[in-house]
Amino acid sequence: MNIQRLPVAPLPAAPLVPAKPFVFEVHGVRVQDDYAWLKAENWKEVLKDPSVLDSSIRNVLEQENAYAAAAFAGTEEFQARLVAEMRGRIKEDDSSVPEADGTFAYFTRYREGGQHPLVCRQPRDGGLETIMLDGDKEAEGLPFFDLGGADHSPDHRLLAWGADIKGSEYFTIRVRDLESGADLPDEVAQTSGGAVWLNDSSGFYYVELDENHRPVRVKRHLLGSGTDQDQVVYEEKDPGFFVKLGVTQSDAFVLIEASDHETSEIWLLDRTDASASPRIVEPRTPQLKYDVEHHGDSLIILTNADGSEDFKIVTAPVATPGRAHWKDLVPYEPGTMILSVVALARYLVRLERENAKPRIVLREFATGREETVAFEEEAYSLGFSAGYEFDTDVIRYHYSSMTTPSEVIDYHLRTGERTLRKRQEVPSGHNPAEYVTRRLFATAPDGEQVPISLVHRREVALDGSAPCLLYGYGSYGMSMPASFRTGILSLVDRGFVYAIAHIRGGTEKGWHWYMDGKREKKTNTFTDFVACGEALIQAGYTSHGRIVAHGGSAGGMLMGAVANLAPDLFAGIIAEVPFVDVLNTMLDSELPLTPPEWPEWGNPAADEAAFRTILSYSPYDNVKPQNYPAILALAGLTDPRVTYWEPAKWVARLRSTMTGGGPVVFKLNMDAGHAGAAGRFDRLEEVALAYTFAIRCLEGFQN
Repeated sequence: MNIQRLPVAPLPAAPLVPAKPFVFEVHGVRVQDDYAWLKAENWKEVLKDPSVLDSSIRNVLEQENAYAAAAFAGTEEFQARLVAEMRGRIKEDDSSVPEADGTFAYFTRYREGGQHPLVCRQPRDGGLETIMLDGDKEAEGLPFFDLGGADHSPDHRLLAWGADIKGSEYFTIRVRDLESGADLPDEVAQTSGGAVWLNDSSGFYYVELDENHRPVRVKRHLLGSGTDQDQVVYEEKDPGFFVKLGVTQSDAFVLIEASDHETSEIWLLDRTDASASPRIVEPRTPQLKYDVEHHGDSLIILTNADGSEDFKIVTAPVATPGRAHWKDLVPYEPGTMILSVVALARYLVRLERENAKPRIVLREFATGREETVAFEEEAYSLGFSAGYEFDTDVIRYHYSSMTTPSEVIDYHLRTGERTLRKRQEVPSGHNPAEYVTRRLFATAPDGEQVPISLVHRREVALDGSAPCLLYGYGSYGMSMPASFRTGILSLVDRGFVYAIAHIRGGTEKGWHWYMDGKREKKTNTFTDFVACGEALIQAGYTSHGRIVAHGGSAGGMLMGAVANLAPDLFAGIIAEVPFVDVLNTMLDSELPLTPPEWPEWGNPAADEAAFRTILSYSPYDNVKPQNYPAILALAGLTDPRVTYWEPAKWVARLRSTMTGGGPVVFKLNMDAGHAGAAGRFDRLEEVALAYTFAIRCLEGFQN
């Protein structure tokens, strides 16, 4: 199968960013940062209003965008073709399966050609829909629009909805009267976007962001009152802990969770009491994590207490919920990680994963009888939703594999009957029999077996000639599901092997898989990824110089690290919103995410060992005089998670240091943040750009 040949035009000279040497010293080590000046002194204001960015910095970014445009000159028609292909695989007027709640069933859908969701409902037993919120209408005239939460009130009269119009993840919550369609005067700014209603629908709880963009305060807003009257229900004093809201499936309690990446603390709020004060479940203890559900007089708690590395489930009385009263319900089983748990009136439902394969386990409270839902494919994705209701005998699960489009199935807990509610449509056509999905294992330098999920067309010859897009993340305990992705078919149908490296730093093989890829063991993440590339070569799927690596955010940091570590392995590297300036970011406690990140990476200011570890692998600090593969960096100007100056500095240092290879291309979205474009079709344009780059990497660039 032939790869598309793209028009080749000579590239102009890449922008030369002026070096302005800046030296600082930490733990007796002098560090020089020639491009520190690209971080705007007023960066907090820039996140809210990009127009206040210093003109000298803006000029650099605009030059980078001009160079990126030149790098892709002549490929516009091909990119448009990719967008058309990917769009042709999307059912444009798609909708979710309605979720029943009382007399209504709630769902989202898209209109033909629409970029943003419509939030809808209909009578529970069917009938005419009502559009509660039209995302396309709300986005009219705005360069960016992202719909956050859309939470209906318990009495079904109101909708609390949040929107971000800058890409900076500051959401304003408004309240819509569902009878009139008009928004009430209530307007709450600078929130995380979601709302949890009081049971009597008189108001809601929300999380307020502080001046450093950190979610730190839970407030209670009563309808009709000004936000200056909103009561602070909980305030987190530790800048390393972020706050979020939840609610038990029983609707009895609002949950306030304060947590970092390895410690959690949960407070209960009586949802029926508009003046309730929070009550703690178990005070925070370093490395103790727990989640809470509610059933009758008991709490159901998922925890890693007592050395339960992969978690167990315990119960405790609601009246005395502390750890001293925890009793095992589902004991810890080494190697089987319990990911989540939901308590229904008669059943306990949990999602588990063993050796990178998920399963659902159903447990009847009355008898303790358990039943498992699992599948036989080598690699697949599985999750479940309990919906809005507590007193139900039905759960809904979602299944797909890299060859099988997503299926939504209602599982009847009492009878075991399965009802297919929806199968993902691919309008342009998709035959799973034309593709092969496999699970391989790579041997890491220390002997660990690293899972790889992959898909390719059945006729691809395993003679090393196929190009490969190898994706990785490997941080925060996040696992990468082997799910169906319509976008990647535009590469797979052109002969690519698409592979996911389930490297350490995720939890695909349990909690130890995460712990072996963080802090002092972070370099395992990078060497695992390189081992996955080598394993694909040894198995005949591809060859050296035929692999394009792809990752975003912390996965973008992975991209920077492997570019330094094994540049000859890759034809190209695509780094989306890349977290590449790890040392400087972790030294800056004023940045939004830094204090909560210290448990993940270490605190280099307070801990010399952590400083030296981060300095040893931070991609920006380890750029060296060597040939580099072609690199594409993508970012957003208003991103509060990975700030624009990280990739800008990295690209500047790469160009000034590398001895050959490249090119290094940097494209910055001036109207978006961490997630890129918010519209579903606008996002396809970014994917098409990345895939065009991947193909061009295999052909070579004319410099």
